[in-house]
Amino acid sequence: MRQSDATRDEQFRAFVTEHRASLLRTATLLSSGNSHRAEDLVQTALLRMYLAWPKIRPETRQAYARKVLVNAHLDEKRRPYRRNEQTRAEVPDVRTQELDDTWSDTDTAVFRALAELPPRMRAAVILRHLHDASVAETADALGCSEGTVKSQTARGLTQLRAALSHLWEASGALASDGTPRAVRGASNE
Repeated sequence: MRQSDATRDEQFRAFVTEHRASLLRTATLLSSGNSHRAEDLVQTALLRMYLAWPKIRPETRQAYARKVLVNAHLDEKRRPYRRNEQTRAEVPDVRTQELDDTWSDTDTAVFRALAELPPRMRAAVILRHLHDASVAETADALGCSEGTVKSQTARGLTQLRAALSHLWEASGALASDGTPRAVRGASNE
């Protein structure tokens, strides 16, 4: 039985109203803070979801949305124009990396550290630690094995820790032995 177009549109509109902010936050992390690319990713994901809406089970819509968003991000990274270096005759007067001016220094450092991760590794870390997705759910979203998710997440976290260790040191969040205080626990203090 086919649902009417009006019902379909209302259901989709309600989903977008409820979940767009979460999708945009995920897309912002996937795009390393580039708000314009994040908006494009969300729009691409929502378009793909709208086209497949009748086939998506209501209980899996959020997981499906994250999978479509990650796939849109990975597809974007595979495009040939993204691989080619852009040369210019003159050095631009404005910065080329567009980070939102509302980001704090910590946010900017996190986005830069995320930008250093390969796209699939970044997606694995974000799905596992931002969305608390299980290893199996992350593997399904990325289309890879659970072992790949585990190794990509571990490597990604190691790289992020190394890139962000200066923030922990500056905030006093590192113990005298160099480990984060939150990891050590209160009993070791």
